[in-house]
Amino acid sequence: MNRREYEISIVFNGIKIKKVIIDPHFELKHAASITDEIILALVEKLDGLVMPPEDQKPPYSYFVDDLSLNNKLYRLIWLVEDDQIYIGVINAFRR
Repeated sequence: MNRREYEISIVFNGIKIKKVIIDPHFELKHAASITDEIILALVEKLDGLVMPPEDQKPPYSYFVDDLSLNNKLYRLIWLVEDDQIYIGVINAFRR
């Protein structure tokens, strides 16, 4: 399974993000309830947010948040790498 890349234009934690890289890990258990399109819509909801990371292991900062989309709650787990312009989605699932 290969990671998939998509172009995006948001600002998260003051960083201009231009790319989303989605790890296919979520497909192992959650393919019936989540798609790349849902993940991209959830990432769009991060636009303008400023939040502290859950964990940091340089050069990565890890984040976890519950986000609502179409009256459904999802958990999104992602990372941001220092001095980079992408968000890496590690996992996503419906809550």
